[in-house]
Amino acid sequence: MSQAKPAFLDGKTKMLLIDGKHVPAVSGKTFPTHNPATGEMLAEVAMGGPEDVDLAVRSARAAFEGPWSRFTPAERQVVLLKLADLIDRDWEELALLDTLEMGRPITMSLAIRSMVLRLIRYFAGAATAITGQTYANSFPVELQSYSLKEPVGVVGSISPWNGPIFTAAWKSVPGLAVGCTVILKPSELGTLTPLRFAELCLEAGIPAGVVNVVSGFGDVGAAIATHPDIDKLTFTGSCATGQAIIRDSAATVKKVTMELGGKSPNIVFADADFDIAVPFSAMGVFNNSGQVCSAGTRLFVERPIYEDFVARIADYGNKMKIGAPTDPAMQIGPIVSEKQMNRVLDYIRIGKEEGARLMCGGERLTGGDFDKGWYIPPTVFADVTNDMRIAREEIFGPVVCAIPFDSFDEVIAMANDTTFGLAAGVWTQDITRAQRAIRRLKAGSVWVNHYQAMDPAVPFGGYKQSGIGREGSFAQVEAYLQTKGVWIRTA
Repeated sequence: MSQAKPAFLDGKTKMLLIDGKHVPAVSGKTFPTHNPATGEMLAEVAMGGPEDVDLAVRSARAAFEGPWSRFTPAERQVVLLKLADLIDRDWEELALLDTLEMGRPITMSLAIRSMVLRLIRYFAGAATAITGQTYANSFPVELQSYSLKEPVGVVGSISPWNGPIFTAAWKSVPGLAVGCTVILKPSELGTLTPLRFAELCLEAGIPAGVVNVVSGFGDVGAAIATHPDIDKLTFTGSCATGQAIIRDSAATVKKVTMELGGKSPNIVFADADFDIAVPFSAMGVFNNSGQVCSAGTRLFVERPIYEDFVARIADYGNKMKIGAPTDPAMQIGPIVSEKQMNRVLDYIRIGKEEGARLMCGGERLTGGDFDKGWYIPPTVFADVTNDMRIAREEIFGPVVCAIPFDSFDEVIAMANDTTFGLAAGVWTQDITRAQRAIRRLKAGSVWVNHYQAMDPAVPFGGYKQSGIGREGSFAQVEAYLQTKGVWIRTA
């Protein structure tokens, strides 16, 4: 692909997108967004606030009750399929914007093309597959009873920075498919691609006001959570922020879908196939510099193979190529921001103080071009216990916490001993053992002899404090629908 500067980065301030128009924030304020690999400013972005949220809600409500309500399911499907084609057309630009703003290596940004296109096309197909039901009732008179499925209305979608184009689609398209309108609030660290995504929605024929983007900081998210004319919230991010959004939304009793944090167990039994388990377990943490909610950061390894397996994970991390994320040869890019880098480094310090044995990494990379960015190499701790802070708290960086175990019951108990429950991995050639683990693990996704597989047709979400509801599959479509019971006297 061309490494030329994307046309979207034209030196102009990136405005909000409300009612199909690029507009400044009511306050007139802007904020800079930076390249985490170099520290250079990429663009100035309009800093929205509560007043801008109110304008976006009015636009979304008018579109919901107006032009968008007149689109048939087949017509919604057509424009969403057109959106997929446009994203396919402009994929290299979108991938490069993701890489420049949040530091994911360009080869990985390019590689999720199929996933994003499948996501949009899957939910486009769902637009024409929404059905109610008929019900047998027990009234003595002739009363027919059935249900209608109707769009919930205006949706506030708050997306994270660790996959801007993917999450912009994931937080928008399912609602659009059923006839909702959307106010998208992207993370301030991942704003550029969602703004470009919204432009492509307009180009695809989605009416003005159906997709609005209000960039900014936490006050924008709070305004979305409390707004009385927003019917549903969907959020992906940290548990603490999710809890705040739930509290803010309580007064208006909004429907809420939350995909929150994780501290996922990845369990390796002694009979695991090392040739597969080592690279998948390593990349289950090191991918995207560990900035993935379902990363398998608690690596449980059966004691007979513990030292060998953990050494191989450390060796894998040591051999990964770290550098400028726009270089196709690089496998690890920078942490998204200096603040996040310092947070990860602080947890590494805590791990050392707690007595964990550092196998590789553990310090910020410096010298040459590394001085300009926020780089932490793959880091592996051995001799971790499940009660250490590094094993209990989400670090969101490329840090593996390797914990030995002696028995099946012991490792299942440790795996479940967490406030989170987003995902889990199991590595064994014993299918009976794998099935026992699947049933006992308290996690929303369980991968066996694999890690991090995702598909829009398969539900994804968490147990416990890792979330509410599911994304992916028709379960996500249902989250954007209301069910209306209807009774008709026929005689």
